[in-house]
Amino acid sequence: MAHPIVIHAAVEGLVDEAVARRLLEAAGASAGDVHGRNGKAWLHQKLRAYNEAARYGPWLILVDLDQDAECAPPLRRQWLPNAAPRMCFRIAVHAVEAWLMADAASLASFLRVPAARIPADPESIPNPKQEVVNLARQSRLAAIREDMVPREGSGCPIGPAYSSRLIEFVNHRWRPEVAAKRSESLKRAIERLTELVCRMREEGVS
Repeated sequence: MAHPIVIHAAVEGLVDEAVARRLLEAAGASAGDVHGRNGKAWLHQKLRAYNEAARYGPWLILVDLDQDAECAPPLRRQWLPNAAPRMCFRIAVHAVEAWLMADAASLASFLRVPAARIPADPESIPNPKQEVVNLARQSRLAAIREDMVPREGSGCPIGPAYSSRLIEFVNHRWRPEVAAKRSESLKRAIERLTELVCRMREEGVS
């Protein structure tokens, strides 16, 4: 049996880490060390070092597009114009929550909302995180509302256990292969990761 390809990763936050691990699994790889989880600006500062590391071993960098550019290619050119051969730099349009909404049936079941309320084109949503909060606000489960919707007057954009709930969803309900049918950026991420894994196998890297 072939040894699994180990790919290190760097991400913006905890939900992104869960997504990255699932993507690596979907591509037939195992997650090595996962770095970051300190926000987008911090990840940007460290990107050159990660790209240097990708000269020697495979890496996945996952960031949100947010509103930093109209689409992914300009942001990719701005952040990483010269990617190392073993670097897989992927951008979620407009955030990883869009990738989660792309598996509409699973997310609707998890949030206990009608599937028809999940956006049909999640990549067109400018603020996917706010959209997920709005969906949670409509949940039939009080626990979902309490965990994911911000408390009135808190000044926070998300509820106290928003990330924990989404990580639970990613780990146990989310189907990347299904979501990729409604998310072009997710589809390409899985394709590029799979290509990297295949290339590493051909090179005998584990």
